[in-house]
Amino acid sequence: MAGEAARSFRATVQYDGTAYYGFQRQRRGPDREGVSIQQELEEALARLAGHPVRVTGAGRTDTGVHALGQVVGFTIEWPKGRGDAALLRALNSSLPPDIAISALSEAPPGFHPRFDARRRTYEYRLLNAPVRQPLLRQRAWHVAATLDEARMNAAAALLVGVHDFATFGRPPAGDNTVREVYSAEWRGGGETDDGRMLVFRICANAFLFRMVRSLVGSLRKVGDGSWSVDDFADALSARDRQRSAAAAPAHGLYLIAVEYDTQATQSPD
Repeated sequence: MAGEAARSFRATVQYDGTAYYGFQRQRRGPDREGVSIQQELEEALARLAGHPVRVTGAGRTDTGVHALGQVVGFTIEWPKGRGDAALLRALNSSLPPDIAISALSEAPPGFHPRFDARRRTYEYRLLNAPVRQPLLRQRAWHVAATLDEARMNAAAALLVGVHDFATFGRPPAGDNTVREVYSAEWRGGGETDDGRMLVFRICANAFLFRMVRSLVGSLRKVGDGSWSVDDFADALSARDRQRSAAAAPAHGLYLIAVEYDTQATQSPD
């Protein structure tokens, strides 16, 4: 593709994070130890372009975290005449089976997947059942104790609005731990064999490191009666990382969607 003008793209990526050390590029060890989602995407693009291609992501998901709506950006020499759908097919044919591009389009000038994002939505899936279910072991957190969904929702409602979430995470840069949460709710995810799936969905302008997992770990304490709703409120207002319960495991967490302003989602003519 030498001589072709470089074009910028945005793509929506789905992945099963079980085998990866998170989204962000890691140091490469023997036998591909430390391989990340970003590395796999960059290697697939390099095979198409014939030279290194840098990928930027909207969210730095942790080791073992999954995604249905990660958004990435990259620049590559790809002629318009070949069509964007052909680029999507070529990328998917070069990616491993646990990563897929679900949508791809030309990006507007100056688009940045992380800094232009206005809302991010995560889900956490929790299997509330007396006995673990092996087929869900990398998809949901198994909690045997009976959980009170209404109590957990009463606590989750306290998260909506602008708050300092220092108790539940640390900032990716600087020291600002204030975030705005637009919605936070537990809901049933359907019955399973001898149990039920509970899904925590939270949407915010941005998140701290470990914020969703720390919130879920603390809300679980409310659900099993170890904490009262007031205990949860006190932990939130304390702005003290030591007041959070242990974070829920990574394998129950999913990045569902990243939203942008209308002008940031439109492709140039």
